[in-house]
Order: sequence, then structure tokens, then C-alpha cells
Amino acid sequence: MQNRIAELRSSQGLTQQGLADEIGVSRQTIISLERGRYNPSIFLAHKIAARFGLTIEEVFIFEEEE
Repeated sequence: MQNRIAELRSSQGLTQQGLADEIGVSRQTIISLERGRYNPSIFLAHKIAARFGLTIEEVFIFEEEE
């Protein structure tokens, strides 16, 4: 699963630590999410999307597995 977290975060001048603090996770979690190494829970995905005023589908790009 891909996402637009780094793009959205950068466009608002927000650091990884700043975003992590706002949504209540570690900076390492943000790094892992941005690198596509971690798929968030639906709750975390909702918190991230809400932070940017978007829907989950606008932040996370779901790809069908073959």
C-alpha cells in the first residue's frame, strides 16, 4: 500500500516528529509509514487522514494483490 503522507506533511511544513506528536505515535512509525514498510490500523489511518482534512482513500492508495 502506498500513501501520500510525506507529500502532505511537507506541503504543510510539518516535520515527521510534529505529525507523530499530533496523532500520538512515534516518529519511527511515521518513517515506516512513509517508506511503505508499515500498514496502519484503520483507526490510525483515520487519524492521519483527519489531520489533513482528507478521506482515508485520499491519503492511502490501496493496490490489489495478485
